[in-house]
Amino acid sequence: MAALARGGGLVTTAGEPRARVADSVWTHIRSGRPPDAPVLEDLARSERATLGLRGEARLRDALAAAVLGAGPLEALIAEPGVTDVVVNGTGDVWVDRGAGMTRVELDLGPEAARRALAVRLAGLAGRRLDDAAAYVDAVLPSGVRLHAILPPLVADGPHLTLRVPAQVRLAMPQLAAAGSFPPGWEEVLRRLVGGRRSFVVSGGTGAGKTTLLAALLGVVESHERIVVVEDVRELTVDHPHVVRLQGRAANVEGVGEVPMTTLVRQALRMRPDRIVVGEVRGAEVRDLLAALNTGHEGGCGTVHANAVGDVVARFEALGALAGMSVPAVHAQFVSGVQAVVHVRRAAGGRRIVDSIGVVLGDRARRATVLPALGRSADLASPAGTSTSDARRRLGELVGDEAVSAALGGASPPDHVAPEGVP
Repeated sequence: MAALARGGGLVTTAGEPRARVADSVWTHIRSGRPPDAPVLEDLARSERATLGLRGEARLRDALAAAVLGAGPLEALIAEPGVTDVVVNGTGDVWVDRGAGMTRVELDLGPEAARRALAVRLAGLAGRRLDDAAAYVDAVLPSGVRLHAILPPLVADGPHLTLRVPAQVRLAMPQLAAAGSFPPGWEEVLRRLVGGRRSFVVSGGTGAGKTTLLAALLGVVESHERIVVVEDVRELTVDHPHVVRLQGRAANVEGVGEVPMTTLVRQALRMRPDRIVVGEVRGAEVRDLLAALNTGHEGGCGTVHANAVGDVVARFEALGALAGMSVPAVHAQFVSGVQAVVHVRRAAGGRRIVDSIGVVLGDRARRATVLPALGRSADLASPAGTSTSDARRRLGELVGDEAVSAALGGASPPDHVAPEGVP
C-alpha cells in the first residue's frame, strides 16, 4: 500500500484512481472542510467505474481507516478479542488479545509518519498534540481510549496506547460463564447492587475494573437514574437511564478546564439515584465521600489498589490531595462505603474477581477493609479481627443465605470460596 498523502499518515492502495482520491481528500482539508464519512463515501463512489464494486468497497474502507480511523492500526483494533494496541517509540507494535502483550509485525514507517499518526488521532479526539502539549489522554469517536506522548517526554519517538472497548458488553451471566468469579459469588454481587450498598471496585491497570463495574450497573433497576462521572469516558452501561458527564482539559489558552471535582458536584444536582465515579484518582474523592454520606445510597466507582486491604490507604492518599485529614477520610469512608470488590489478572491474562471485602470501623472510626470471600486459601485479616467477622458483616449486607451459598453451602466460618472455572 502506498502513501495516500504527504506526511498525513493516510494510506491506501497504489494507482491513479487512488491518487485522484488523495488529491480530493487534501482539497477538502486545505479548504477547511475536514472530510467526514459521507464525503469519503462519495469519493469512493466516484471511482466505481474504474475499480468496480469490490474495488470501491476496499477503497472506502481504506479511506475510512486512514482519515477517520487509526490508519494501519485499524485492522488490529477491529480484531475480535483485542483489548490494547500499543506503539513504542522505536515503532514496535504490540497487541493484547486478553492473554498478555505479543509483538506483531507491522511497519508504521519512520518517526515522522508515526508522529503524524499520533497528531491526527489526537485531532480526531478533539485534542491538540505538539511540542507545547506533548501528551494527550482522550477518547476517539469510535470509543477507543487514546494516550499519546511525544519526545522529549519519552525516549526514541512517539508512543501510542490504544485501549479498545469490548465489542460485546459483558453482563453478569457472561462473566460467570467465563469464570470471572467462583460459583455463588454472582448472587452476592447482585445483592450488593440490589440492596443499594455503596461499594468500590479495586484492582490494577487492565485488571477488568471497568468491565465488572459496567456489568454490575447493568443489574440496577430500570426506574433508577444513574449519573456517571468520568475524566475520560470508558464506562458503557447497559441500562435505560444513564447520564454521562465527562471532564474537559484546558484549551490552548489554558482556560476552559472542567475537573472531576466540579462534575461530581454537578452530578449531585441532577437528581441521581446512583452516583458513579468511573475512576477515583484525585481530589474528587472528597465530593464522592460527601455524597455517599448525605443520602446518595448505592454509589460506586473504581480505584487502583493492590488488594482489598490497601483500599483505605489509597483513599487516605487521595484524600490528602483534597486537603482532607486522615481521620476525616476514615470517618467518611466507614459511613459511606460498605464493600470492596477486588479484581486482578490471573495467569494467562484472564481477568477475575479475586476477593470481596467489607468495611468495618473501630470505636475511633478508623476504617478497615476485611476480605470476606477470596480465592486464596489464606484470607489475611488485621490483628484483632477474623474472617468470620467479615463474613458476618457481609451476611448483614447481602443475606446469610447468599454468603453460605458462595461458600459452598453449610460451611465452617473460615471456609474459603471454591475456585472458579480455570
